[in-house]
Amino acid sequence: MNRILERHSNTFALFIALSIITLAVFGFDVDAAVINQHGDLFGAAGLAFAGCGSVGDIHKISEAVDIIENKINKFHDQAEKQLQETGKVSTETKNALEKFQEKQLEIADRLLYLEQKGVSGGGMGGDTPRQSGWGSQIVKNQNLKELLSGSRQKIRVEVQNNTLTGSDTTAAPMRKPGVVAGGFAPLTLESLFPHFPTTEAAIEFTRENVFTNSAAEAAEGAQKAESAITWTLVNQPVSTVAHWLKISKQLAADNQLLAAYVNARLSFGVNRRVETQLAAGDGTGANIGGILKSGNHVVHAYDDATLGSGLKKHKLIRRIIADMKSGGFMPSAVLMNPADWLLFDLDLLDSVPATITAQDIAGGFEPRIFGVPVVESIGVTADSFAVIAPQLGVIHDRQAVEVEISDSDGDNFTKNLLTIRAERRLAFCVEQPAAARGGDLSPV
Repeated sequence: MNRILERHSNTFALFIALSIITLAVFGFDVDAAVINQHGDLFGAAGLAFAGCGSVGDIHKISEAVDIIENKINKFHDQAEKQLQETGKVSTETKNALEKFQEKQLEIADRLLYLEQKGVSGGGMGGDTPRQSGWGSQIVKNQNLKELLSGSRQKIRVEVQNNTLTGSDTTAAPMRKPGVVAGGFAPLTLESLFPHFPTTEAAIEFTRENVFTNSAAEAAEGAQKAESAITWTLVNQPVSTVAHWLKISKQLAADNQLLAAYVNARLSFGVNRRVETQLAAGDGTGANIGGILKSGNHVVHAYDDATLGSGLKKHKLIRRIIADMKSGGFMPSAVLMNPADWLLFDLDLLDSVPATITAQDIAGGFEPRIFGVPVVESIGVTADSFAVIAPQLGVIHDRQAVEVEISDSDGDNFTKNLLTIRAERRLAFCVEQPAAARGGDLSPV
């Protein structure tokens, strides 16, 4: 039984020695008396600790050491007393000692695991020099040898920090595939008009200019009234909308997703320009003549005084809708910049009494005013608008958006560059200007 007690005492003494080494690691003075007290175990403890590179808080370790020492003394005294009184050690005491032994085996296994995994910086069987862990540096230190031999009373060991910090060298970053796209604003105007293909460079059509309606009742044999219509021949050239940029051949070959994104972005750029031209193009030169171009719509004549007070923008739209119907056109859409449609909602929120409900706010305001759908378009100039009918016009498509890539551009061949060009050809024919009314959304 004494051998059992001696074995367990040695095991726990080993743990105490390990804790003493830990104190030295953090720069605490280690008294020679303590080393001499456990000199037979100190060398083995240092060797076991040689591979360990992770230690806890020093105060917690000190407290743990005190607790272990107290428990060792308690069970040792208890076992000796039982052995003297009854000639044997109780099962409870044996189990407690066995539990402490298992705990110490776990610590030993953990130290061995850390050593094998190379916490101290060693390689996996290669020629890379092995970095020493904290315990190994202490055991090999000359000051420790002098302390064990009795020539020194205290030592302080400085250990090198062999902690690895994360970097692209030690841990490669995760590369996500594809490209994080920028904003693609919705394009809405083209869907309002019918599309027809064309193979020509220009579109000609005859448009009614003025219709004088003189229809009237006539007596039998009397002269009948004569009406008149004047015509205008309109020639609308096909416009080309295009742009380009250059990328390297290496980029196109090495990152095909990025190259595909460039193609998509260029195509979007062409169609966004078409959106703007359909709304506000001035028709000069190669520009498309848009809805708000002079002569392509009827400009309203309402001023601020006519609209009265409160919700003036709403009243203006309502009057325009009525005028459209009086002229024989049923409105199909109200074109407006998104920022202006916001003002309509804010005016309703500020109205007294409020003309909205909690359901309107929770569900979002439906983009509709006086029964007519509101089409928000980035192409419509801010503080302007147009109420349109289906008869307004058509789009003739000469060429859909095409993306072409070539190295035969300037010095591309010698510089290993590629030119990517996106191009579209179309004509927007405003056939009936009276089918659009609009202008300034905030008249004075």
